[in-house]
Amino acid sequence: MFIQQLYTGCLSEAAYYIESDGKAAIIDPMRDIDVYLNLAKERGANISYVFETHFHADFVSGHLDLSKATGAPIIYGPETNTKLPVTIATDGQVFQLGSISIEVMHTPGHTLESTCYLLKDENGLPYAVFTGDTLFVGDVGRPDLAQKGSNLTMVELAGMLYDSLQKKIVNLPDEVLVYPAHGAGSSCGKNLGPETYSTIGVQKQTNYALQAPDRDSFIRSVTDGLQEPPSYFPINVLLNKEGYDSLEAVLAEGTKALSMEEFKSMTKDEDVIVLDTRHASKFVEGFIPGSIFIGLEGRFAEWAGSLLSFEKSMVLVTEPGMEKESVVRLARVGFSKIKGYLSGGYEAWQEAGNKIDMIINVEADELAMDLPFDTNLVVLDVRKEAEYADGHVKGAVNMPLIEMTDMARVAQLEDHLNIYVHCAGGYRSVIGASMLKRQGIHNLRNVEGGWAKIKDQKGIEVEKVQAALN
Repeated sequence: MFIQQLYTGCLSEAAYYIESDGKAAIIDPMRDIDVYLNLAKERGANISYVFETHFHADFVSGHLDLSKATGAPIIYGPETNTKLPVTIATDGQVFQLGSISIEVMHTPGHTLESTCYLLKDENGLPYAVFTGDTLFVGDVGRPDLAQKGSNLTMVELAGMLYDSLQKKIVNLPDEVLVYPAHGAGSSCGKNLGPETYSTIGVQKQTNYALQAPDRDSFIRSVTDGLQEPPSYFPINVLLNKEGYDSLEAVLAEGTKALSMEEFKSMTKDEDVIVLDTRHASKFVEGFIPGSIFIGLEGRFAEWAGSLLSFEKSMVLVTEPGMEKESVVRLARVGFSKIKGYLSGGYEAWQEAGNKIDMIINVEADELAMDLPFDTNLVVLDVRKEAEYADGHVKGAVNMPLIEMTDMARVAQLEDHLNIYVHCAGGYRSVIGASMLKRQGIHNLRNVEGGWAKIKDQKGIEVEKVQAALN
């Protein structure tokens, strides 16, 4: 028996490769399937099954392309509703994989079709459970996603999740490994721990949700404090249910090299998004006017899905050699209207004598010097509300990055203001600054190092009482 977790950090997503006697199964594959195909080839195995724990909301699955490439059937659990060519398993159904077996455990609550898969070893003993978004390390799946488009309430789904965990999960032997679909940073839960796997015993001792004394307490604990899910989640669910263009087709168009003339012609239309995926440190030094920055070094796909329109065409500006990587990561969350990239990138644009824009970086000590004297200075904190509440510059305006797509919200930033933008460390603030510039707000500075530097800077007063922009 061989198990390998294949973790994608920028989406906090875990897929799994399981193999026995030359037969392999993949659980919750990402859209770019080469890693699974290559691993099976290297090990001389054939992929026999593609198991899905549920219809994923935070990424587009590779189930269709992987099934097409291997002939392996796609397995979903009970109550799956789709017209795609999948096998809908029954609760308790067992799939043989070489000398081991995989048992279907229907665990509704996160979604109605949510299913865990219990792996039993060569001796028929429980060895590991692949929990999808039902059970995480330190958390459980949020119960508010599947309520959209159904008659079920969040409370009803939370109750179903409690029953699933109590009847199917907590009674497994303590030594059984827990392999979830996500780790820390995922928006599919609210309190995921930093580890990417655990055991049933450890989770019963440490997971707040499994320590709830009764059903009502569990429902209150898992529904309290849930933040609004990213806006692209319903789009990804629909793609996973109804199908999508092959990644090969998206790559063929998205990795077209555009000449300067083609690029300019295409971007005359203001509805075309120019997305710059270079590192933040390079973007601030110079970029094509109107570009939106989302760098590959951060949670790229998640922020792209949350901030950019899926309906608009997109062209890319990337580091040389990072064109394919940019397209693949965008495709992971469902973008398909990528029309190519500027050949030669930003350097070619600059060398051709075209107009450029830039973002002025300042250190925290410069902010400290300017604060007492500039009556038009506004500190714009683009962190999440909870981060802001934990500590912020006194009088700072909190406008979480996700809200910067709201034109009415941004319009409250008046022309005479000198805006100093910051986040926790510097990544989100550059995204925010690029969006403000695209919307015509240019009188701004980016505070390098963000709150990590600001909170320790002498001369800057901080507080925990929330200020609001009226």
